[in-house]
Parts: sequence; C-alpha cells; structure tokens
Amino acid sequence: MDSERVFWIFPLLVLGKIVVVMGGSSSYAFPAVYNFGDSNSDTGGRSAALVQVPPPYGQTFFRKPSGRLSDGRLIIDFIAESLGLPFLSAYLDSIGTNFRHGANFATGGSSIQPGDFSPFHLGVQVSQFIQFKSRTTELYENLSDSDDIFGSGMISSYAAGLPKPGEFSKALYTIDIGQNDLAYAFQNKTEDQVRATIPDIVNQFTQALHQLYDEGARFFWVHNTGPIGCLPLSAIPYQAMNVSLDQYGCIKYQNDIAQELNQQLKDGVTQLKTLLPLATFTYIDIYSAKFSLISDAKNQGFDDPLNYCCGSLFPYPVFCGSTMEVNEKVYGNPCDDPWARISWDGIHYTEAANRWVATKIFSRSLSDPPVTITNACS
Repeated sequence: MDSERVFWIFPLLVLGKIVVVMGGSSSYAFPAVYNFGDSNSDTGGRSAALVQVPPPYGQTFFRKPSGRLSDGRLIIDFIAESLGLPFLSAYLDSIGTNFRHGANFATGGSSIQPGDFSPFHLGVQVSQFIQFKSRTTELYENLSDSDDIFGSGMISSYAAGLPKPGEFSKALYTIDIGQNDLAYAFQNKTEDQVRATIPDIVNQFTQALHQLYDEGARFFWVHNTGPIGCLPLSAIPYQAMNVSLDQYGCIKYQNDIAQELNQQLKDGVTQLKTLLPLATFTYIDIYSAKFSLISDAKNQGFDDPLNYCCGSLFPYPVFCGSTMEVNEKVYGNPCDDPWARISWDGIHYTEAANRWVATKIFSRSLSDPPVTITNACS
C-alpha cells in the first residue's frame, strides 16, 4: 500500500447533556460532539491542513467536495444527525467554521502511535482538544470580566461559534482510530512483528482517553477497528499472490490481527471503566458491523464488496479524482451507482454503506453495554 493510499485510510470522539428521564431510562441531548480519529471520520481536517479533497468526492450528498473521503456522509455525520446536532466542523479548518456544538479533530491518515504518515496522531488530536477547551474557557472568562464595560451583547457575538465551558463535561466523546497503525505496519513488518506492536498501540490509546477524562470528559463512545483485510485496494492485489484469502476475498491474516487489536482494545476499555469510575464507556463493535455487510452484501442490496466505485486498479492504477498519462489521459472517474457499492475509492466507504453501518450500530446489538447512542450516559 503506497503512502497516498495509506494516507487516506482511517479514524472518531463525541459530547453531551442530560435532558429527560422517563420510565426509568435516561434520554440525553448531547450539546456537542468531539470526534477523534482518521479519514473514516475526517470532515475536513486533512483537506484544510494538507491536500484538498478533489471532485468527485462529496458528489452524492454535498454535490461538491466537503473534505470527506467519501461520496457523501460519514458515520460521524449520521451520529450527529441522530443526536439532532449539525455536522461537525474540522478543528483545522479556519474558514466558515462553527464549534458551538463540538469540533472534529480527526484527520485523514492519522494513527494512534506517533511517527507514521500523518503528523496528527491521536496524542496531537487530544492536545488540540485541550488547547481548544482552554482557550474557549479563557475567552468566556475574559468576556465575562468585561461585560460591565461592553455589555452582554459582546459576549454573544464572540462566543456564538463556541461551546459553553460547562458543556465540556456533559458531552459525548467518540473515537474511531487504529486501522492506520495496522496499515502502516503491514507495509514493512512480519505478522509477528505487527502483533508485537499491539500492546503499545492500546496503551497509547487508553492514555489518550485518560487525558480526556482528566479534562472533564465523562461520556465515551469507542469504535474498534474495521476489517482492514477487506479493503479492495489492499485485497485485490493479493488475489494473484500466494496469500490466504477468505471466502469473500479478504486477506485473512490482516483481519485476524485486526481482531486481536480489537480484543486488546476492549480489554483496555474495560480497565478504564475501573480506573475512571465517573466515566461511562460504550464500546462499539464496528468490525462486526462492517464485516456483516461485506459477507452479506448481495442480500443487503450491494454489489461485490471488492468492486469499488471511484478509480481503478486495472489496466492502470488510477486513484479516485486523479488522472494519469498512459499513451492517453486516463481518469479516475466514479461509477453510476454509488448507492450499490460498499467501497467508494477502494479504501473508504460510500455514503450508502456508512448509513447501513450507522444504522447497525445504533441498534444496540453491537454495543457493550447494549445502549443506544442517546443513552450513552447510562
């Protein structure tokens, strides 16, 4: 997997407040969402900081590039919609952003561990959040001190695009990151060497959540990593090699290692529940949601899972939205039916697939404990 392809692979965190308690079950209206992750939930960070996402990305829902590496909405967008909140603005985007209901620190290509392709690893994203919270709180304090001189209207004007300081502890924090750690490792490590990195990956992951807890975060919605061995741009080249593939054409050893990471990740979250008793953690089995779609694609209304929509590998590798010269100009154009494809560009999911996965995880069957996202405070 080359650097451009790896850069676009993966990543998620969110926030809220209690509003209703009925019939013994609590219902929450989270005031903001704070997301940490990679390209799976990046709503414009990579595009603002590094390289703009080109057309035809965004064509299905936004009708233009939106900074998302999909034809439309991501799982994090469906999470925001389900909570009655607007889509999250990328923290790194300084143009036309509004952070009143949260911020998105996810950036395409990011990993949990530092030192990989993206400079915005999870530790940096958490540091960005800490700075954001600190500066927001300071602004409110300074404006409050000057209220007698300038009037309360000034506070409203300056703070209109920022969350209220008291809402940080009432928010839901969601996180979806870790697949790039494996993707980068698979490029230059043996299977055993990749497995040996998992404890450190999980340790850095739990440290990041602990830091957020120390900053007042109390409600966590944690996604595990998906079936990386089923990404078309990874799996298709292996079909001609002597590599063990499963019945769906996925690279078996890569998925096995992803599941090993997920088990240790779940164990780490379980330990955090004991160490941080004031926090509520909901662990979401994204792997099972995505693999169930891949393994039952036809019955769910989708095409072959490895038949991605935008760009191509054969006869020449042309990435989605790009061109190359091979006797003539070859274009990485989109298909006519993205709603029938699981993979948009060989790495990232289509809006249709993201919607399917979001609906699956909202059903509680893949949550531990089994709660809906609006009850993630329980």
